[in-house]
Amino acid sequence: MKKILFLLLILSVFTGKAQNFEGIITWKISTEITDPKMKAQMEQAQQQMNDPATQAQMKEMQEKMNDPEFKKMMESNPQMKAQMEAAMKMMQGGNSNSMMPSGMVIKMKNENALMLFDGGMIKMETLYLKDKDATYKIDRSAKTYSPIPPHKEDPNNKMDVKVTKTSETTKVLGYPCTKSIVDITSNGHTIQYFVWTTTAIKDFDLKAMARQRMGQAESSFYDKLDGVPLKTEMQSPQGKMTMECTEIKKQSLASSDFSIPSGFKEVPYSIY
Repeated sequence: MKKILFLLLILSVFTGKAQNFEGIITWKISTEITDPKMKAQMEQAQQQMNDPATQAQMKEMQEKMNDPEFKKMMESNPQMKAQMEAAMKMMQGGNSNSMMPSGMVIKMKNENALMLFDGGMIKMETLYLKDKDATYKIDRSAKTYSPIPPHKEDPNNKMDVKVTKTSETTKVLGYPCTKSIVDITSNGHTIQYFVWTTTAIKDFDLKAMARQRMGQAESSFYDKLDGVPLKTEMQSPQGKMTMECTEIKKQSLASSDFSIPSGFKEVPYSIY
């Protein structure tokens, strides 16, 4: 899970600074669990979800959530309501891949960015505000927001980044892309990424933002890449994850999309 969240963080940095771009960028996310032990655990958990006793508990919980008095109580505690709804969604999710997001939509205006995930158990919406140089997690169900702490280097967890540019090319959304192999080694473990970048998009200042918002090792990831990533594949012993840009649409957006909603309460940050 942490490896996947790191890949999502990479994409959030990419979308965090756009010099001239205003519009919407859409990404498709696909995951595949390949580790036999993890697959067995996922299958066992799914069998438990499909068990008649578990299904009966889910039905009872649904009926309780539809009770007028219970609804009234939940409305007075939006955080608890959001947690229960997320738990129900996860229990009804289906196979193991349904636990992961299936897509991501990013809105950009004046170097601000709003990132929303589709599907999965990771209920996350993040807002980057340029004037504050800060990123916030927004939870609209609970009507809360949380400042996301800036990245800090772990002195006990040094990372080595190796980027190898290949001659392999392809096109993503019509843009010519070149494949680079990125190996990130930490505590003796290596995660490998295949990153397809293009130099045909001029609106983004990727490397400058990476230096501002990430640690030295992660930002060197970008210093060694040539262009903007439009497709990224992560391979690890646990599985494979692919993120591919499916649409870049330039359009005018409302400034109100890029602000913390009125009346939302600040709470401590949590990834979930």
